[in-house]
Amino acid sequence: MVDKLKQQNCTISTCESLTAGLMAATIANLPGSSQVLRGGLITYATDSKVSVAGVPGATVEEHGPVSWQCAEAMAIGAKRQFQSQWAVSLTGVAGPATQCGQPVGTVWIGVALPNGTVKSKLVADILCGPGQVVAGDRQTIRLAAVRAAAMWITDLLGLEYTNEN
Repeated sequence: MVDKLKQQNCTISTCESLTAGLMAATIANLPGSSQVLRGGLITYATDSKVSVAGVPGATVEEHGPVSWQCAEAMAIGAKRQFQSQWAVSLTGVAGPATQCGQPVGTVWIGVALPNGTVKSKLVADILCGPGQVVAGDRQTIRLAAVRAAAMWITDLLGLEYTNEN
């Protein structure tokens, strides 16, 4: 991922809720990341999604903090804040209890691409199949979310995912 971003002269930023910086830390673990990682926002509290990431309050009120709409708005906010070409966001429920009516293991990824397109996808759709949630304890769900986001970004960059990229 980092090499492809460097080849494209692109940068990436993050906006994270349940992963609390784990996505940015995972990118930072890759060699050459200092040339592409612009920074990250941790918007763990719902109100910080609005005040820090710029998610419209109406989006949170209407769709909740664990929604594709919120994930996409978080990605847009990170991209704008850090002036990066790419941005990735993660918002979801790590447990042990449901949140805003969403079951444990529901995690949305948002990606803002260089061309202005914004996409969102459920982590379970990447790892488990449609209509499911990610099973496990808090750490398992958080790690699965980061892995799924890395897999999806790698795919969007036109690469095959490995643990090294």
